[in-house]
Amino acid sequence: MVAIATNKRAFFDYEILETYEAGLELFGFEVKSVKTGHISLGGSYIIIRPKPSGSVEAELLNAHIPPYQPKNAPASYEPYRTRKLLLHKSEIKALIGKSAQKGLTLVPLRVYNKRGKIKLEFGLARSKKKQDKRETIKRREAEREIDRIMKT
Repeated sequence: MVAIATNKRAFFDYEILETYEAGLELFGFEVKSVKTGHISLGGSYIIIRPKPSGSVEAELLNAHIPPYQPKNAPASYEPYRTRKLLLHKSEIKALIGKSAQKGLTLVPLRVYNKRGKIKLEFGLARSKKKQDKRETIKRREAEREIDRIMKT
């Protein structure tokens, strides 16, 4: 598995409780663009929405995938369009129950290539408080200082 893009901000802003894997429904030129590393997960999130037919589906919102060749892309192409996640019904039902709890959300973590397929790893996350973020920064700085001392 080769990571194509990671959402570093998600690991800083959220405490990741569980992780899941899903396929992405993409156009052909979007696949080429993603495989070359042109995708941004910053500010994106996942929602579970009911369809008019009565079933439900998971969707990735606000992920930016620019066209592979801008001049050959369809005129109506939208880089921030909503993309469907490919999950089993049982997985979606489990996610509905877990994400319905207060304070939990679904956040995309990374996009990677697995056996030629584009996969999205997302997590069930709880938002960190400002104090927790400060503690993370302090811990990181302390580890850097220790590494610096050990190298000298």
